Amino acid sequence: MPAERDRIIVHPQVLATIATLTALSVPGVARLRASRLGPLAGLFRRQSFPGVQLRLDGDMVSVDLYLVASGGFALLDVARRVQAVVSRAVTEMTDMQVRQVNVHVDGVRAATYC
Repeated sequence: MPAERDRIIVHPQVLATIATLTALSVPGVARLRASRLGPLAGLFRRQSFPGVQLRLDGDMVSVDLYLVASGGFALLDVARRVQAVVSRAVTEMTDMQVRQVNVHVDGVRAATYC
């Protein structure tokens, strides 16, 4: 167990990677889409990565995910599942508290049937 003065710092890119890979593992998520904030993402301790926006406050993190859903899935169910699994993955892998996970469905990819 680390001493009280010891600190482990998790780079925001690691948090974004955890959120990205976890979200993509959910059935109904086709891909992530770049957030629309662009250069403004650096304000207010925000970090923006393709499809993921993070807000860090001490050991707490808020995550915004911008995704394209696959057709044929209930969007509400997909979004709720993404929220649950991303929150759990970030907490388990980094020991950071997740304040919120916001899912923005930016589009739906047409379902392909064979």
